[in-house]
Amino acid sequence: MTLRHVLVVPLLVLAAPASADPPAGIQAKVEQIRQQTGAPGIAVAVVEHGRTTLAKGWGVRKLGEAAKVDADTIFPTGSTGKAFTAAALAILVDQGKLGWDDKVIDHMLWFRMYDPWVTREITVRDLLVHHSGLGLGAGDLLFVPRGSLSRKETVKRLAYIKPATSFRASYAYDNILYAVAGQLIEEVSGQTWEAFMAQEVLKRGGMKTATATPEARWATRDRALPHARIGGAVRGDAANSVLDEREELGRAAAPAGGLALSANDLAQWLKIQLAHGALPGGGRLFSEAQAAEMWKGVTVQPITPYPGSLAPLTPKFSTYALGWEVEDYRGARIISHGGGVFGSITHIILLPDQDVGIAVVVNSEDVAALRGIAHMLADHYLGIPDQDWPARFGAFMQQRIAAGKTALSTAKAAPAKTGPSLPLVRYVGTYRDPWYGDVAVTSGANGLRIDFRTTPDMAGKLVHWQYDTFVTRFDDTSIEPAYVTFALDADGKIARVVMKPESPIADFSYNYRDLDLRPVAETSK
Repeated sequence: MTLRHVLVVPLLVLAAPASADPPAGIQAKVEQIRQQTGAPGIAVAVVEHGRTTLAKGWGVRKLGEAAKVDADTIFPTGSTGKAFTAAALAILVDQGKLGWDDKVIDHMLWFRMYDPWVTREITVRDLLVHHSGLGLGAGDLLFVPRGSLSRKETVKRLAYIKPATSFRASYAYDNILYAVAGQLIEEVSGQTWEAFMAQEVLKRGGMKTATATPEARWATRDRALPHARIGGAVRGDAANSVLDEREELGRAAAPAGGLALSANDLAQWLKIQLAHGALPGGGRLFSEAQAAEMWKGVTVQPITPYPGSLAPLTPKFSTYALGWEVEDYRGARIISHGGGVFGSITHIILLPDQDVGIAVVVNSEDVAALRGIAHMLADHYLGIPDQDWPARFGAFMQQRIAAGKTALSTAKAAPAKTGPSLPLVRYVGTYRDPWYGDVAVTSGANGLRIDFRTTPDMAGKLVHWQYDTFVTRFDDTSIEPAYVTFALDADGKIARVVMKPESPIADFSYNYRDLDLRPVAETSK
């Protein structure tokens, strides 16, 4: 026994569960939180010692309609789906069709990263643990929102995305390598990720209402629609409104977060995870050996302390495993992951040493409801007195939105009344980034327009800001606006175009900063 084991064991004993059932009055409490935060609908699943002790819905599937959320209402669950993709790979490992430390290129001969050495060395495990050297959210604009490229074409674009750091040197969250994992599943199994997930993971796992494709989700009557607060100065600073159901990741990125599940489905998933791959009705989804691999921390995550009243949540260690985060909380081991697509968020917490699993889903972006309920329940099972996490997260989000509004208003306070340098028609043209593709600027009766050709419907006006910088006003107001700056050469010709989000709290998936757009005529010479 190492010193680490000696120190950890007593702490885990102190964090033993305080109760074998959900907190008294939990149903009324969740409804109270829902009303206070304005979340349209919430669903919660709790599993203890192999049995479901709570699977219920609150609120409505869609604002303005009467249909209620219940235990079978499916919600888009975002990046919590990464653990499902890892489980699909685990099944293939159990079948002997691949190994965690196999080189990706051995199974996909056409696969390329920007660095040839990384191409030769990157393994299946490396795809899942966010240490590839890619920058935060690299490539996300290929599928956020509604990218049009196929999964294979998206994976091929990786060859043009420059790394931000050395391979395996540091942590940076990405989605695009989970698209690679999905393509790998297809190459190895002969089935698309969608088909393999539906048949081999969801169906075999007893998740009866879960879906792996948009079509299956849209065909499910009992589904929660997405909502977001997008009418204010920054996203989140307004009343909830219903989003277009198409407001989602492109299909290429589905292995990173394209599933929809109900509270009952999530309860089944929690049971499988806590049983290390064993199915509640007998048999196994994946072996105990693969379960251990998926919970094994690989990449050390830098710890940024939570601010203010959220400080108790700051872990002493944090690692990323295969689709899961592995951390500590007051001496207890926590296996968890959050997930979010536009208008729907999820949080899953596993307490393996207490044999308890918790899942919360919300059909809006109201973090106070999501994280507040999840951590309130975790504290209950760890024997920690109620700390009013919904109020703490609510205050945190209000402060974050206020800071974003201040930063945005400061940036907008006094644009220089100078420019543009050229007649508007001189900005018209097609500009190309090696990994993203083409962005077109056109001119019409109402001025300049911009169109991101790889991302359908990501188009809108270009409004002059200052000098040679314009700002996007997208037709779809749920898309984060961006500053667009045209750089001129010594002859007064446009040499390149760079971008950055207008909002200081824009989601990292709007990685405009990664674009290096050049006039097509120049890049084709």
